[in-house]
Amino acid sequence: MSQSNYKKKSPAKNTKKKIIDGMYYNAGFLNGPSKEQLINEIEKFHPIWEERFSKSNPPPEGDTWRGLLRPVYWLGNWQFACLDYFHPPHGLEHRCLRAEQFPPFMQKLVDQIEAMTHKMARNDVPKGWKLNTCLINYYGSKRDEAGQMQDLARVGDHKDSEPGPVASISMGERAMFQFVKGKAQDPKNVVHEMWLNDGSLLIFWSKRFKEELFHRVQRVEAKGNRIFNDHLDDYETRRINLTFRYVPDQYIYPLSEMPREKVEDINPYLEKLAKYSEYFKNLV
Repeated sequence: MSQSNYKKKSPAKNTKKKIIDGMYYNAGFLNGPSKEQLINEIEKFHPIWEERFSKSNPPPEGDTWRGLLRPVYWLGNWQFACLDYFHPPHGLEHRCLRAEQFPPFMQKLVDQIEAMTHKMARNDVPKGWKLNTCLINYYGSKRDEAGQMQDLARVGDHKDSEPGPVASISMGERAMFQFVKGKAQDPKNVVHEMWLNDGSLLIFWSKRFKEELFHRVQRVEAKGNRIFNDHLDDYETRRINLTFRYVPDQYIYPLSEMPREKVEDINPYLEKLAKYSEYFKNLV
């Protein structure tokens, strides 16, 4: 969409905070002005659509060539889906391309979240941990070939494999977020579920939430009062989620150190990013 109609809301009178072993949730982390300031920074980015596989990383037997359900943008380092992301202990090399730094207000929030996390999760914070990576997911609906809007606002069972705690800021429509055992679709498989509110912060850590359980976004509400400026044709973003993680610096590579076949895979994306980003324009 070309223009945002994000509605300003007054700060919540009753800020709901919840902390359990391995997880912290603050429903009112951002108030109206702080939400607007962060949104203004985010809406300067032009997200892109990515394919899940590439020539150097073809789909495994039985799988098919396909794209992600939603457009994305990365800060700190870009983990291209077609390079199979960063997932220790084996998926380490040449997965993370050095990317743009966090904008000023976002960095201020990250500093605050890091300090909070060190206090709450001190036994689960690895040496050198810092939130140096941000994945911005744009949840919404896409117009199909028949001209109908198809709801794509969900993400399947997965784990954030980066070491240490993960922090997530949600803006826009509420999302049903679940931690589950395994990948079965049995409703009884849900271990913990919660609504992630507009302006909320979720932090999770520990072996249980990081290693044993998968998590997913089951659905995102569509009440019609949250549309963001995503600079995309035939797509409407009603929820933006920022997921902050940690990638050790030695696994974040400049473009000059990426293997030729990897560069060939990501060149089409770099060209798209360079149209609107000074950083990528200078990179390519």
